[in-house]
Amino acid sequence: MLFGKRAGIKNRNRERYDRIRRLMWIKCESCGHLVYYKDYKTNHYICPRCGRAFIMTPKQRFDLLFDNNEWERLKLPIVSDDPLNFVDRRAYSDRLADARAETGYNDAITTADGVIGGIPTTICVLNGDFMLGSMGRAAGDGMIASMEHAIEKRQPFIMVTCSGGARMQENILSLMQMARTVVAVNKLHANGIPYIVLLTDPTFGGVTASFAMLGDIHIAEKGARIGFAGRRVIEQNIREKLPSNFQTAEYLYEHGMVDMVVPRDELKEKLEKILAVLTKQPHTPNSINVTTPESDNKKVRGMGETDAYDKVLLARNENRPHFLDYINGIVDDWTYLAGDRLFGEDPAMCGGIGYWRDIPAVIIGQEKGRTIETRQLHRFGMPNPEGYRKAQRLMRLAEKFKLPLISLFDTAGAFAGSAAEERGQSQAIATSIATGLDIKTPYVAVNVGEGGSGGAIAIGTGDRVLMLENTIYSVIAPESCASILWKDNKFRATAAAAMKLTANDMANLKIIDKIVTEPSGGAHTDWQQTMTALADAVADEIHDLQKIPTSELSARRADKFLAMTRGVEKYVSAHDAKDK
Repeated sequence: MLFGKRAGIKNRNRERYDRIRRLMWIKCESCGHLVYYKDYKTNHYICPRCGRAFIMTPKQRFDLLFDNNEWERLKLPIVSDDPLNFVDRRAYSDRLADARAETGYNDAITTADGVIGGIPTTICVLNGDFMLGSMGRAAGDGMIASMEHAIEKRQPFIMVTCSGGARMQENILSLMQMARTVVAVNKLHANGIPYIVLLTDPTFGGVTASFAMLGDIHIAEKGARIGFAGRRVIEQNIREKLPSNFQTAEYLYEHGMVDMVVPRDELKEKLEKILAVLTKQPHTPNSINVTTPESDNKKVRGMGETDAYDKVLLARNENRPHFLDYINGIVDDWTYLAGDRLFGEDPAMCGGIGYWRDIPAVIIGQEKGRTIETRQLHRFGMPNPEGYRKAQRLMRLAEKFKLPLISLFDTAGAFAGSAAEERGQSQAIATSIATGLDIKTPYVAVNVGEGGSGGAIAIGTGDRVLMLENTIYSVIAPESCASILWKDNKFRATAAAAMKLTANDMANLKIIDKIVTEPSGGAHTDWQQTMTALADAVADEIHDLQKIPTSELSARRADKFLAMTRGVEKYVSAHDAKDK
C-alpha cells in the first residue's frame, strides 16, 4: 500500500498534494532536472541546470518585454470552430475545448499594446502551449488584425513565434494563412512600420516559411530550434545523421538567417536599443574617448620610394583603425546585424544600426581584423557574395526607415575563391552598386584605408564620397599592376605613382568630394584625432544631405556618377602643375 492512499479509494489529500507538488516543481524536458518553481520563474523560465528555455505564456512574454509589466490586451477577431468537421482519434472541436481549458486562451494568438524603452509598441505572441502554437484561421485573422492595428497606431510591431507550423485539422484553410499573413507583413513594410521577429523554441513549418522570416530584424532566442521541416523528417528523407547543432539558433546565425542570438534575460535591453534607432529617438552623443594602441614603430619596407607608394603603405599600416574600431570609438548604442538571409554570415562585411554622434544611422563596412585569429575570421576584409548581399539588405533597411547610410570601406578587394564564384561574386558586387545608387536616403561613403577594385566601389556609391588623407583607391593593387604590366613586382612603387591612386589624385580627378585630414604621422599614430575628424566630417555631410528631399537623392546620385570621368582629357596633378 502506498503512503496516503488506500487501494480502490480516492484520497483527496493525496490529490491535493500532487497538485501542489506540480505547482512547486517543474521537470525540465531537456535534462530531466526538477526545478523549484520560484527559481524557475526568477530565472525567466529557464532551467538553471542545462539552460533550456521553457515555453512562455503570452502574459509572461508581455511582462518580460514591456516596461513596468504594464500592457493592454487587444481584442482579436473570433472565427468559427472546426470548419471542416475534422476528426482523427478525437474530434478537432474537442481538442480545441481542451486547449482552451488548459491554457485559458481562446486560440494560439494573443496581442497586447505597451511601451518598450518609452516607445509605444505592439507585441503579438504565438502561444506554444495552445496546440503547439499551430496556425489556423483564428491565428491568421489575429495576426492580420494585430498588424493592421500597428499600422493604424504607427508603432513598431514585434512578432514572437513559437509554433509547430500550420494546423493540420484545418488543412488548406491553415495553408492559406501563410499567404494572408504575408500580405499583412507587406503592408507593414509599405507603411514604414518596424517589424521585428523574435524566434523562440520551437518555430517550424508554415510559420517560418511565411511571416516569421520576413522581418526587418530577426532575433533568435538562445537555444531555440528553428527550421522548416523537422529534424527526424530530414534524416529519414536523406538517410543521413545531421549535425548536433542543426536548426539551432546558433546554426541559423552561421547560415545568415538571423541577425543575432540573444539570451532571454537580455531581450528587453536589445529591443530598446533597436527600437530607439529605428524610430529615430533623440540622442545625446557620448564623447569620443579612444586610446591609440602601442606600435613598435619599425621601419616599413618600401617607404620613401615614391610619395604614392608611401600612401599605399600608410593605408595598410597594421596599427591603423579599422571598421569595428571606428564603431567602438564613434557610434553609440551599436547593434550588429548579421546575415544575408540566403546563405551565410560574412564577418568580412560588417553592418548594423546605431547613433553616429546624434544621428540614428545604418553603418556598413569591411573589417580586416587585427590579430592572427581575427584576420582569419574577417578574411582580411575581403567579402564573399553573402557579405555584399548583407550590405544590400542593410541598404534597403536604411531606405525603409529613412535612416542615413554610412559606409566605411577598406578592402584589398572582394575575396577571390572558387566558392565565391560559385555563389555569384560578380552578381553580388553588381547588385550592391545598383542598390547603393538606387536607395532613397542620404548615403555617405568613406574610404578609411584601401579602396580596392569592385570590392570597394560595391559600397562606395554615396551621395558624398570622402577619403581619409592617407588612403588609396584603385582598380588593382600596385604590386599586381607591376607584375602584370612591368612583368616584375619590384616596380610596385613606380606603378603606384603612375596609377594616380592617392586621395589628392582622387580629388583632382573629381572622383571624391572631400579629403579628411589625418594626424601628421598618419591615422595609426592618433586614433582620437582621426576619429574626431571623421565623425565631424560625416555628420556635416549627413546634415547637409538631409536638407534634400529623399525622393531626389537617387537621381542626383546617378547624375553625379554619370558626370565622372567625362571631363578628364589629360590628367595633371596639382603638384605637377605648380612645378611647371
